[in-house]
Amino acid sequence: MRNPEDAELARLNKVKHRDPAPIDKLGASMVSFFKREVQKRQTKLTQIAVAWNAAVPSELSEHCCLESFSGGSLKILVDSSPHLYQLKQLLLSGIEKQLKLTCGTAGLKKINLRPGRWYHGDGVERKVCF
Repeated sequence: MRNPEDAELARLNKVKHRDPAPIDKLGASMVSFFKREVQKRQTKLTQIAVAWNAAVPSELSEHCCLESFSGGSLKILVDSSPHLYQLKQLLLSGIEKQLKLTCGTAGLKKINLRPGRWYHGDGVERKVCF
């Protein structure tokens, strides 16, 4: 007959050295998620970003951030009121119409501007935050 300590050690050994249950691989699920959710949106946003950079002067573009694109509406953050005003005037002068025509296949219907920052620090040293 075995003593209780041996029985306990045998039980622990059995529990500790069990073969783990097979794990489903995550790769296939992640690839399908990427193709279904991310890739399509990223392609549209890339097209819009390229058109935005071509249409908006770099001096003004430095003060803007493409925040989101959903339901045909592009949301843009602008870091100061003067730059927000300049950008509104630029869009009203015909750039918005041009962007809508250029990005029609991406589904761009509306551009919304709002004040906000996407970085910490002053204008010289910027640290992007999410």
